[in-house]
Amino acid sequence: MAEDYDLVILGGGTGGYVAAIRASQLGMKVAVVEKEKLGGTCLHRGCIPSKALLRSAEVYRQAKSAHTYGIDIEAVSLNFSQAQARKQQVVDKLYQGVHSLMNKGKIDVFKGFGRILGPSIFSPIPGTISVEYANGEENTMLIPKNVLIATGSTPNTLPGLKMDHNRIITSDDALQLTELPKSIIIVGGGVIGIEWASMLADFEVDVTVIEYAEQILPTEDHAVAKEVERLLKKKGINFVKQAQVLSDTVQVDGESVTVQAEVNGDKQEFQAEKMLLSVGRKANTTNIGLENTDIIVENGVIQTNQYYQTKESHIYAIGDVIGGMQLAHVASHEGIVAVEHMADQDPMTINYDHVPACIYSNPEVARVGLTEKQAKEQGYSLKVGKFPFQAVGKALVYGEADGFVKIIADKATDDLLGVHMVGPHVTDMISEAVLAKVLDATPWEIAHTIHPHPTLAEIVGEAALAVDGKQIHG
Repeated sequence: MAEDYDLVILGGGTGGYVAAIRASQLGMKVAVVEKEKLGGTCLHRGCIPSKALLRSAEVYRQAKSAHTYGIDIEAVSLNFSQAQARKQQVVDKLYQGVHSLMNKGKIDVFKGFGRILGPSIFSPIPGTISVEYANGEENTMLIPKNVLIATGSTPNTLPGLKMDHNRIITSDDALQLTELPKSIIIVGGGVIGIEWASMLADFEVDVTVIEYAEQILPTEDHAVAKEVERLLKKKGINFVKQAQVLSDTVQVDGESVTVQAEVNGDKQEFQAEKMLLSVGRKANTTNIGLENTDIIVENGVIQTNQYYQTKESHIYAIGDVIGGMQLAHVASHEGIVAVEHMADQDPMTINYDHVPACIYSNPEVARVGLTEKQAKEQGYSLKVGKFPFQAVGKALVYGEADGFVKIIADKATDDLLGVHMVGPHVTDMISEAVLAKVLDATPWEIAHTIHPHPTLAEIVGEAALAVDGKQIHG
């Protein structure tokens, strides 16, 4: 059986299904091939389930400190099974929503593994998609005018380390835990590692984070990473930095896992009930038929132009599979650009300096633009404004006054270079800074935007004033 389409998308994750919806809006006949579930990693093994558990950790933490607000709660306890059940309810509701969107857009969904074929009786150019089914059913052939690769990524592991998915786990495994361990070693202090460290510490797990770099959150501004480490240490988290885990020393028994790491030239041993690997993600480029095309793969990721075209002009690729910023909202916008380019819409390309990145730990972290180190390395002469939540009335009322907002500007032009936030609800507040970047606003313009009082967002205006030393409450 063979079917013709204007666009076939490999992968029904956030990037893939958003691209499908936009293509449908543009009048294309669209098919999505997904081997597991629509929504992909973000919905089922990433963004949504982890944030649902982080919310449970937040409520548990707040319940334990309710007495400080004049509310006495007796015998606060954690029902982790119910937290997991709630997480799944959230995921299931959103999953149903994605299916409804596919139906609304008259988008065909094939549940199987999609593979790109070379020139064949179906098409003289590479791009026919063979859909292979797990139950052995005969393959379906899809003949598209365009193909969009949105196959995403999977968790990385350490070379030489054998995963057992019981004592040694990935974030995918952690989301399926039926009970919490008493202790855990987290290898990797990046975004995912820190979110899990924060969550598990709030769930009263003994947490040790082993990080290879000089600071946790290596992609963040140094001041932000330092503040996050300080606040997470107050939760009892132990950090070991500049440490290289020695894979060949890992030992697993019925009760625990033991591993050694080289720290400043010395070997140290660590033991816990479980070890969570959080060492990045690798693009899913294997076994999808790239060898049947002229598509270029370098350093494990597909190479594209600014419109996400590969060397095969009718085949596009987006999201984690092309590297870059491995964020769901990035994949979504890349998908829209790719589809609009297929439709000759002349889309605006993405300026990645305008893309926000968020970390949903406690404290939260959000940023857009350059870090102070990056700005200096690019030769800018800087002026920096920094303002603490301690001086913001709503933060004191809210009961979370740690953290700050830091704004970096070019001293010569007053251009906004970067905004970095750490503290309560900053992942919801960063969009103001993103809009300022998009509109090429200056700190002066942000400072003279009237922020309502009392709100947490007042801190953005104060930080903007602080760039020129004019902050009112600091």
